[in-house]
Amino acid sequence: MNKVPMTIEGAEALRAELDQLKKVDRPRIVQAIAEAREHGDLKENAEYHAAREQQGFCEGRIQEIEGKLASAQIIDIKQIPPADKVIFGTTVDIINLDNDQRVTYKIVGDDEANVKSNKISINSPIARGLIGKEIGDVVVVRTPGGEVEYEIDDVRHL
Repeated sequence: MNKVPMTIEGAEALRAELDQLKKVDRPRIVQAIAEAREHGDLKENAEYHAAREQQGFCEGRIQEIEGKLASAQIIDIKQIPPADKVIFGTTVDIINLDNDQRVTYKIVGDDEANVKSNKISINSPIARGLIGKEIGDVVVVRTPGGEVEYEIDDVRHL
């Protein structure tokens, strides 16, 4: 089985969601199904069918999260000695050489990626272009809008 890289923060977020699903949502849904059953005929009982559908989504998400955690390779970037090289989990400052715009990204696992909080997936075009490069290197990234040149300004282990 292939291990999927994940930061400690990403694993904690998945564990928290799993805990919420198992300890709060699942019992609430079971209670809703029990109440809906008391209303009688299940064929025409919309509350029952809605609760069963919620149960299906909940159980599916529980299985999905458990699978992701089972195949996760959790990486604590703070335990890796700092270097000038871009690796999984590092926070990277890059400068767009076309417009001198500075951007900071943290390279994370697929499930943790959130562009609004400047976390990009290890499998994104920008991250793939940056991995293995060092401070001062110029990287050409192929994006849907064309090729963009970035210079790596700083690499931090946060």
